[in-house]
Amino acid sequence: MAVAEFHHDAQDKLRHACTLVAQWYRDGRRVWIHCDSEPLAARLDQMLWVFEPLAFVPHVRDGHRLSEATPVTIGRDPAAAPVDAIVLNMAQSLPAGFEQREHIVEIVSRDPADREAARARFMHYRERGFDMQTRKAEA
Repeated sequence: MAVAEFHHDAQDKLRHACTLVAQWYRDGRRVWIHCDSEPLAARLDQMLWVFEPLAFVPHVRDGHRLSEATPVTIGRDPAAAPVDAIVLNMAQSLPAGFEQREHIVEIVSRDPADREAARARFMHYRERGFDMQTRKAEA
C-alpha cells in the first residue's frame, strides 16, 4: 500500500527537508524533491551543500547529465522521478502522478495557510487509499 507521510509543526521546513534527505541518503534510498518554483529549488540545492558541516548529500537538479546516477534529485516534474524514489513534496499542491508513487512525504509548518493547504492534500491522499502516517517534525 502506498504511504503518505506528514511531518507536522516544522519550525523550518527547509532544514527539516535537508535532515530527512540526509537520513534517506544514508539509508541508501533514492529521493526526488518536488519543488514548484525555481527559487525554492535553488534554496534547497544550496542548503543541501551546507546544512551539515561534515555531511555530504550527493544531489543534482533535474535534467543534469548525472541525474540517473545520483541518489537525490531536485526537480519540478515528479513524473520524471525514479519509480523507487521517495517523493518529498515541497510544493503547495499535489505532485503530478502522485497516484503511481509508493512513498510521498510532506512537511507542514506552523503557518496557518501552510497547514490548511496540507490538510487538503492529506484528505486527497486518504481518499485515494494511501496509508496515512503523521509524525512531529524535529527541525
